[in-house]
Amino acid sequence: MIHENFASAQSLFLWSTFVVALVMGAVVNKTNFCTMGAVSDWVNMGDTGRLRAWVLAIAVGVLGVMGLEAAGLVNVTSTFPPYRQTNLVWLENVLGGALFGIGMTLASGCGNKTLIRIGGGNLKSVMVLGVIALIAYFMINPFPGSDQTLYSVLFYSWTNPTAIALSTHQDLGAMLFSDNVATGRMAMGGIVGVLLLAWAFKSADFRSNFDNILGGLVVGLAVLAAWYVTSNIAVNADGEMMSLQTYVQEWDMYAPADAVKPAAAGPLASQSFTFINPMGQTLGYAASGFDRTLLTFGIMALAGVIAGSLLWSLISRSFRIEWFVSAGDFVNHLAGAILMGFGGVLAMGCTIGQGITGFSTLALGSILTFIAIVIGSAATMKVQYFMMMRG
Repeated sequence: MIHENFASAQSLFLWSTFVVALVMGAVVNKTNFCTMGAVSDWVNMGDTGRLRAWVLAIAVGVLGVMGLEAAGLVNVTSTFPPYRQTNLVWLENVLGGALFGIGMTLASGCGNKTLIRIGGGNLKSVMVLGVIALIAYFMINPFPGSDQTLYSVLFYSWTNPTAIALSTHQDLGAMLFSDNVATGRMAMGGIVGVLLLAWAFKSADFRSNFDNILGGLVVGLAVLAAWYVTSNIAVNADGEMMSLQTYVQEWDMYAPADAVKPAAAGPLASQSFTFINPMGQTLGYAASGFDRTLLTFGIMALAGVIAGSLLWSLISRSFRIEWFVSAGDFVNHLAGAILMGFGGVLAMGCTIGQGITGFSTLALGSILTFIAIVIGSAATMKVQYFMMMRG
């Protein structure tokens, strides 16, 4: 996908993201694919149907990345965010994942589910989105008139020193097969992907549930589609094929005088779906008066999921306005949103961003985050059940 100018390449980068996200949003709404619901069904009822749908999405991502990477069709090493970075921030992954798991349980859904619910008319989720966006924005961006962020004030001094500097990238293939990374990535991708796929389809109930299979397949394929598109859009710069990120880094050398330069090159790297940091990006974009230099993959993904969910809500006539039923309901959603904002940025992703997108790269940090999210959510549900029984 080579373009003669940056504007057309960036346009494809952004609008293809919107279209894939729109399809994903519609299908997730239709199938009730929900990671928090998956944990709830498992913990409270022993039903693993939606958990298997989530695992199916992971398996599709892992096997797809394995094949596409082996064929040289995707770049999942130099990404935004850097899932395979050599610095393993294990404490941030675990702590952030646990906070996110607790938060999504209190707020009735993860970041993706929040967007799906907004598309279905849920005003509670609008509040959740606003709170997450505010925290996510200031976790990364400094306070007005300061060089301090929420992350630097609250976390950096005690979480960063625990990071482990690795001699390889942190994906399982590179760590276990450092002498032959390419072969290691294919081997580990195949082993992990097939095991996950086998577990998902081991259940006869799951095999007979069309919506669960459809939801898992579409979410997994959407993650792969984003990896493929963002890895393969390039600009012909005087005969040299450049990625969008590289082109922006060399902007003064190649861009015409009237071209509009994006605010940052990082968000133009290869990437796939994640939703917490993009909520903060969306707040910054809106606060700037919708400055197009701030428009990113993440913002278009967020808009696409909401639009897709709204579309299906209208087609299925399931759209309805919902509001808080009590003060306690409001407090739970507010607390959940705060925890998701902190946890999602600290862990560098959510149930989709780390649990599927990051997991598809087999990054150890992503796997740790996924486990921590599930444990945090499951533990919260157990506490809620205990409190309900006592009450």
